[in-house]
Amino acid sequence: MFQKIWKEIERGNIDPVYVLSGVESYFVDETIQRIKAALEKSGDLETSTYDLDEVPVSHVIEEADTIPFFSERKLIIAKNASFLKATDKSKEKIQHDFKALEVWLQNPSTFSVTIFVAPYEKLDERKKVTKQMKEFATIIHAEAPKERDLAVWVRNEVSLRRKSIDNDAIDKLIELVGSDMLHLQSEIEKLCFYIGEDDRIPFSIIEELVPKTLEQDAFKLLNAYIAGDKSTAISIYHDLIRQKQEPIALVALLASQVRLMSNVYYLQSKGYHGQQIAKTLKVNPYRVKRIVEDRHQVKDQHLLKALYGLSEVDLQLKSLSGKRERFLELFLMKPLA
Repeated sequence: MFQKIWKEIERGNIDPVYVLSGVESYFVDETIQRIKAALEKSGDLETSTYDLDEVPVSHVIEEADTIPFFSERKLIIAKNASFLKATDKSKEKIQHDFKALEVWLQNPSTFSVTIFVAPYEKLDERKKVTKQMKEFATIIHAEAPKERDLAVWVRNEVSLRRKSIDNDAIDKLIELVGSDMLHLQSEIEKLCFYIGEDDRIPFSIIEELVPKTLEQDAFKLLNAYIAGDKSTAISIYHDLIRQKQEPIALVALLASQVRLMSNVYYLQSKGYHGQQIAKTLKVNPYRVKRIVEDRHQVKDQHLLKALYGLSEVDLQLKSLSGKRERFLELFLMKPLA
């Protein structure tokens, strides 16, 4: 969808009204930038931005219908078009004139391009205003790409910078960063700049330069503990303590990881594949992939035992005095099996 519309924009085939919906901000921002760049090819461009949570839509219509003074074209960006999603009317801060919007949509200004941004997962298809937008405007839904598509996108972004990257390095990058495409794009730019004249982004550089999140460190710690690698688990734990991480917060995070692993294995046993599990549990597909790959023949009773042990550590941290770091450290030193 986006590639097709972007090609039309590059050719100069720009529609007068767009609705950019969805939660993937990369596609929204990129589409706006491409429209702006295409309009600027024909000369100076006036750009205005409105927040529809703060001003009525009539302000946007008035701006779109006002002839530009210093340029040939105008670009109007109307953010937070919350009237397109399901909302409680009594909680809406602004009263919008949808009748005026309906009339305007049927005959929008030829010298203006208006973009309504609705950064929500779904639009309310039952609303008359949504139906009007679907009839008279170009609607593009921005959603995060599937796992395979995201990997292809990463490879393309690297190729655009005249570099290459292996599959395992792509997997590691997405594992560390997640599926946020703006964040991924930023990390790709950093990595390409760092390797300089080299033409390949190696796996080792990703491990070295891409920052790990607390959740990833906790996952690595838990995996080491479950696999019986006490030295690695303790080493990671000490690193986290040196980073001033609170033991009670780490216990809660580890317990959350154990519950996630248990849910993943349960759904896997029911025949769910990775994408289905990720969608059901609302987690990054690469987290599910790692959990499945790193199972280490973990049994359900091992996870239950770990969860029970963490609950005991949590109780100790909340009720006993002494050196707080020791309670979780002693738990990590005990064998799981």
